[in-house]
Amino acid sequence: MWVTALAFRMCPTERQVFIEHLEHYAKESEYPALDVFICTADPYKEPPIDVVNTALSVMAYDYPIEKLSVYVSDDGGSQLTLFAFMEAASFATHWLPYCKINKMVERCPEAYFASNPSPETDQIKSMYERMRDRVENVVKRGSISHDYIPDQREIEAFSRWTDEFTPQNHPPVIQVLLERGKDKDITGHDMPNLVYISREKRMDSPHHFKAGALNVLLRVSATMTNAPVILTLDSDMYSNDPQTPLRVLCYLLDPSMDPKLGYVQFPQIFHGINKSDIYGGELRHVYQVQLSGMDGLAGPQLIGSGGFFRRKIFFGGPSETPEMNQDRLTSKSIRSKEVLAMAHHVAGCNFENQTKWGTKMGFRYGSLVEDLYTSYQLQCEGWKSINCKPKMPAFLGNSPLNLHGLLNQTTRWSVGLLEIVFCKHNPIIYGVQSINLLSGLGFAYYAFWPFWSVPLTTYAFLPQLALLNSTSIFPKVSDPWFFVYVFLFLGAYGQDYLEFILSGGTTLRWWNNQRMWMMRGLSSFPFGWIEYFLKSMGISTFGFNVTSKVVQEEQSKRYKEGIFEFGIASPLFLPLTTAAIINLASFLKGIALVFKQGGLEDLLLQMLLAGFGIVNCWPIYEAMVLRTDEGKLPVKITLISIVLAWALC
Repeated sequence: MWVTALAFRMCPTERQVFIEHLEHYAKESEYPALDVFICTADPYKEPPIDVVNTALSVMAYDYPIEKLSVYVSDDGGSQLTLFAFMEAASFATHWLPYCKINKMVERCPEAYFASNPSPETDQIKSMYERMRDRVENVVKRGSISHDYIPDQREIEAFSRWTDEFTPQNHPPVIQVLLERGKDKDITGHDMPNLVYISREKRMDSPHHFKAGALNVLLRVSATMTNAPVILTLDSDMYSNDPQTPLRVLCYLLDPSMDPKLGYVQFPQIFHGINKSDIYGGELRHVYQVQLSGMDGLAGPQLIGSGGFFRRKIFFGGPSETPEMNQDRLTSKSIRSKEVLAMAHHVAGCNFENQTKWGTKMGFRYGSLVEDLYTSYQLQCEGWKSINCKPKMPAFLGNSPLNLHGLLNQTTRWSVGLLEIVFCKHNPIIYGVQSINLLSGLGFAYYAFWPFWSVPLTTYAFLPQLALLNSTSIFPKVSDPWFFVYVFLFLGAYGQDYLEFILSGGTTLRWWNNQRMWMMRGLSSFPFGWIEYFLKSMGISTFGFNVTSKVVQEEQSKRYKEGIFEFGIASPLFLPLTTAAIINLASFLKGIALVFKQGGLEDLLLQMLLAGFGIVNCWPIYEAMVLRTDEGKLPVKITLISIVLAWALC
């Protein structure tokens, strides 16, 4: 892991664009069309009003309306999400001209009204709040009353949700909510296209999670608008800069750029993270340090959201000239029967049978981390990428605000990463040969993340258990090898600290980040191994479990105060609490041995290690003993951990 991480430090690259120079390369009428893909999967874990805010923020881009289309993939097949976007389509006719007239930078309604409470916004704000209340009321009830859908055409749209319709078993649903040239805003100007899509799902047909949903969006958009540039976004990752597409064009339209440039990736930046970032949610090393390191090689990996692609990269390598869409119908109205029939056809679950979709075309199947796997395969085919990191974040999203959500998310990533490690395209072998040595090592660093569980679990338990048995396993203080251990520890942590601080982090955030690295290594990564092996043997059907974006008021309050959220009796907490108990017990035993033997020379390193573990485990001790709120550690987990610790001893 140390060797693979060196790849990020060999050629770090920072870039800057000058939007004012774009006019020298293309007029607005010559800009390529842009299709935006937004993915959501569960209205109860990803509130539809958040998805609506994301869509409205990109619909209001400083980009020619006639070249902008937004496609929303609802992989949960929920009529609640469709209703939310019907409401959004109506509100957008007021919101888009309001943004343009006032030349606003912040074009996500929720974020704008939170930071601009002036009376001048009262009218448009009340319109938004009425829409939000209607959407949230419908989600709370779980059904849509006819009072909310007076339009006959909308009533017909909901008629497809029959008793047999379930999230995992339903026909394709495609609803054109806004059509450019047909629908106007309140000032009489065109609206961008807005299309709702829920692909067909059948219990006996694999759907390949998010990668499958994105491939359906690729095909459906090809039948309707077929834009040469595509942006993919997560449901909560709203636009924070309306000029982001223009920044991308500075790369895509620059004749001096490598013709093999396939995509431009923006780092994920999160809002709402507390001052100390107790869960290390900003992933500063990944998004701020390592993306720049990969940019100096063949380019950064995809990170799930905020990637602008040339559509053609999903249909072959840069040396090929593939036909992107043989059934091109983009000259027709996207509401025409012919276009909709073709769109429903390509959204069917049997369309990909006997095709190259998922292997040589589209987003690649075979891993739960479809972003890393797809970008890795694209670079193996010869495509390059760029990391665009403007001072103003292009997108802002949500990070998990509870410990279980974060550990569960990392467990899912671990399963996907192990699928890459043990596939025939292992980065250490295939990647190094197909891309280059350093890029292959960079991708290997991510793929081998779950292997951190081996040293971390060893250091969390073995020296402490030896100390409990009065056994020394490290050199004495008088032994020269003692200083090698000290140097390696301080050197590794010093390097990690320096990179974190130089990238704009704080000391407190670094401390919490290293603690979460250890927590992941003790919990998420081992559970990822278990899930991977069970899945490989056909015992488990572990899949894409959507990370909940719903935050309860009390939970949010505790998070802002920097208090860890446990709350539920999850097996993911067992390794953490067991390690906390053993580290505390071994440290106390060490103190007793010092008084008994009158010296520390033999056991100093083990004492320091146990003490370091105790300091990192303080939130766990607090949750076990000192807290009475709902976020405390359940007694059941504490008791099981005591039994496990005793058994290990």
